[in-house]
Amino acid sequence: MLAQLIRRQVSGCLKLTAQAAEWRLLFDRGQLNFATNSAGAFDRLDRQLQAYSDTIPRSVRDEVRLLFEASDEVDHVVSRDYRAICWLVDQTYLSPEQSADLIGAIAIEVIEPFLNIREGSYELIPLNQTEGIPTYCRLDMRPIVEVCQRNSKQRAAGQPVTSRLSTAATATGARMNGQSSNGTATIGTASGASRVGMSGVGSMDRGLKRTMYTVACIDDSPTVLNAIQKFLEDQSLSVVAINDPVKALMQIVRSKPDLILLDITMPNLDGYELCALLRRHPRYKRTPIVMVTGNTGLIDRARAKLVRASGYLTKPFTQSDLLKMVFKHLPTKAQQ
Repeated sequence: MLAQLIRRQVSGCLKLTAQAAEWRLLFDRGQLNFATNSAGAFDRLDRQLQAYSDTIPRSVRDEVRLLFEASDEVDHVVSRDYRAICWLVDQTYLSPEQSADLIGAIAIEVIEPFLNIREGSYELIPLNQTEGIPTYCRLDMRPIVEVCQRNSKQRAAGQPVTSRLSTAATATGARMNGQSSNGTATIGTASGASRVGMSGVGSMDRGLKRTMYTVACIDDSPTVLNAIQKFLEDQSLSVVAINDPVKALMQIVRSKPDLILLDITMPNLDGYELCALLRRHPRYKRTPIVMVTGNTGLIDRARAKLVRASGYLTKPFTQSDLLKMVFKHLPTKAQQ
């Protein structure tokens, strides 16, 4: 897939869900503007920012996390960690040249596990939806892949690995000085989530551990619960199915889910009431709760906001719809 993106000089954003994480790669005419995944994104950013401790002290790094890591603002294309980098440049903590080096270092961390993926659900977001995004470099993917392949072999042999690209490799992508990219190439594959098998580039180490998430599904319909389990367990997510809303609170406390899918229309205790109860529990004040319902009215959405629901998924939904909602709201975890 990477070879095709480079060869076709694609401009746009590749979004891929695999191994319980969401990946985003921004391209400009086949060259990389930025790469990230949702697993430990701000731990990775903080680790790389330590190289700039002279201008970005710990207090500023903490401020970045507070401003962006738990932000309610979610962009379909621009990830939170990339918005944090743009803010650091805008506030002059980073120069555009330093941001290019930073993005190259992050790319090495992100692309190495990316090369291990064999199957996932992907979406190609076309150029017209990525125009206007600040870009600070255009990196040649080839030396990045070569470094990642070498790192993987050295890691398996217990040898030190390369954390940054050489100056020559970084310079291959002309620095953009914070200007938006205006490439004219378009993505030749139709947009929309698709199932795809991907062959890796070279022989890669498979030793990386996956970050596992638990998703609780509360619905009085066995059919809906079975469908959700089938959709999510195929993505290496642990699913806890709960069909009794009255007993749901205790089962949730016991299972400690990372995300809750909650039906609205249930007997005895509806989804709004259960969501409000969960928000009163200290452990679940900030746990993502997505309301799942056949109701599409504005009043229903307003009620969901009043009980502090995190999202709203309308029935009937496809596996792609469900995965997008789940990975949009799953909290990031550092890779073990």
